[in-house]
Order: sequence, then C-alpha cells, then structure tokens
Amino acid sequence: MFVLEAAHKYTYTDYASWDTEDRYELIDGVPYMMAPGPTRLHQTVVGRLFNQLFNYLNGKPCEVFVSPFDVRLNANKYDNTVVQPDIVVVCDKSKLDDKGCKGVPDMVIEVLSQSSMRRDKVLKFKKYQQTGVREYWIVDPDSKTISAHVLENGRYTTSEYGKTGMVPVHVLLGCSINAQEVFAE
Repeated sequence: MFVLEAAHKYTYTDYASWDTEDRYELIDGVPYMMAPGPTRLHQTVVGRLFNQLFNYLNGKPCEVFVSPFDVRLNANKYDNTVVQPDIVVVCDKSKLDDKGCKGVPDMVIEVLSQSSMRRDKVLKFKKYQQTGVREYWIVDPDSKTISAHVLENGRYTTSEYGKTGMVPVHVLLGCSINAQEVFAE
C-alpha cells in the first residue's frame, strides 16, 4: 500500500520510487495528488494550444510536450519540485531525457481546473518565477482568457487576453496563438 507521511519533505528520488497509479506533483517537497481526469473542455483547450505550438515548431529546434511530462526544475536527484504542466516548451535539448525535462523549460502553460486552480495561480506561479521559467501562461477555459506572464528582471509582467485575437508567444519569435481557435465552441 502506498502511504505518504504528512510532515515529511520528499525529493525527486522519492517521487521516482513511488509505486502508485495516482499522479502527483511535488512542490518544495510537498506532494500534491492530481485530479483523476480532466474535463473534456480542459482537454480540448490543451489539445488546441498544443496543436498550434506543435505546428509552429515543426522543423525548429524547440520542442513542445503535453502532460503527463515530468519537469524537474532543479535537475538533480535531490530536487524537491517535480511538476507536470499541461504544456511545456523546451528549446535546450540538453535538458531533455527519457523521464522529461531536467531543468527550467522556456515556457509552461497550465489550463485551469477546479482541482488545481490555487496551485496553478499561487504555488506554481511563485515557483516558476523563482526558478526562471521565461514565460508562463494560465489559461482559463471557463472565462475564455489567457494570462501571459513574461519574466523580466526576475519578475513576471502580465498581459491578459480574451477569447479572440492573437496572443504573442514571447519566447518563440514570430509565434502567436489564435485565441479564437483555442476557445472555439
């Protein structure tokens, strides 16, 4: 039986050894169980975002990945943060291994769910900013909005976008996401 100790701080080594079918994220050594399955709307939005990024990156050096995909922000076995963002863009191929991304990706996208909203907006926001994720999007499928956070001088500056128009991807020169396609009925 798989049991986690409440007061214990875990590392990537612990996380990698867990014998469970449940999915977890580890933030500052604290495990967070992920919801059993996202909604159809969540998955539709993730798929449409991924599709646009994938098509743009075809033949380019950066790669895009969709969850489940482990991102170990400190890239060592003692790392105490392992997240599984909905979408990840990595431009430095030396950060990729068979288990996911070892180090800070260039861009992370989280599509909000009721079960992960606080974690995405507060905990992960702080962690991504602290570790140097250059661009972090929080996409809300219910309000049909995209909050694009771009790292400038160690802090995120935020731009808000609605359900229409083009949303620039700052870490991918010349790339913009069509919000109308992302949020189409």
